[in-house]
Amino acid sequence: MKDSEIFIIGANGQLGLALQKQYPGSVALDHQQLDITDQKAVNDFDWSHTKVIINAAAFTNVDGAESADGRKAAWRVNATAVGQLAKICIKHDIALVYISTDYIFDGQTAPHTEDEPLSPLSAYGASKAAGDIAACIVPKHYIIRTSWVVGEGKNFVRTMLNLAERGISPTVVADQVGRLTFANELARAIDYLLSQQADYGIYNVTNNGPLASWADIARKIFEFADYTNLTVTDTTTAEYFAGKDGIAPRPLNSDMSLDKLHSTGFSSRDWLDELKEYIIEE
Repeated sequence: MKDSEIFIIGANGQLGLALQKQYPGSVALDHQQLDITDQKAVNDFDWSHTKVIINAAAFTNVDGAESADGRKAAWRVNATAVGQLAKICIKHDIALVYISTDYIFDGQTAPHTEDEPLSPLSAYGASKAAGDIAACIVPKHYIIRTSWVVGEGKNFVRTMLNLAERGISPTVVADQVGRLTFANELARAIDYLLSQQADYGIYNVTNNGPLASWADIARKIFEFADYTNLTVTDTTTAEYFAGKDGIAPRPLNSDMSLDKLHSTGFSSRDWLDELKEYIIEE
């Protein structure tokens, strides 16, 4: 398959930028160039040269989705628009790669497998779960469930480094557990599934390595960036958000089983190794 036959939606997000590096000859558009919530724009677009749509666009403001307007916006982008893309894929025999999230689960099961029933806690999680369902109607679909993405742009690692540069020792939640997923690793896994023509369906994709809390990860960031004079204080999610309005509930467990992905022959990189490289490049 040629890069030019791959269409990337959400080109300027963390994953979208990584996908453009993976597929330099692809067609990559952001929401200003193609508004996927506009049914007419999607229907009128020339899809004749497209064999794969990778939908990396999403409404990701988890707390913002708890408001009345935010809930509608999240649903338009994360659910309704995916349904419109699904119809296009069926009509033109296009494969759809849809990026899902750990927020479709309530975080009560460990690890999360691809066949676990949907159990979102938040409006954002519900909108993404609806996107999963919409994507499933496409005969050729890959639903990629991921978590804790780090790439180019605003993310947890850069936030911690910014605090460190200002000499701030942060308080970070220690009861949410998972693994980082670097955007380039996510793009590499997507490319592997496509190039190997792996069975269509749902795949969990994160980096490999030990489970860690956000507080654990913050300590590793400070260690790798040589900010040994700073400390990280643990707190709980409930304590961190106490007294704040409009806060979405978070799944406390984001341990995603990688067994199905690895059964295809793909080998996931350790998030600790990628974190070191990411900090060096920063």
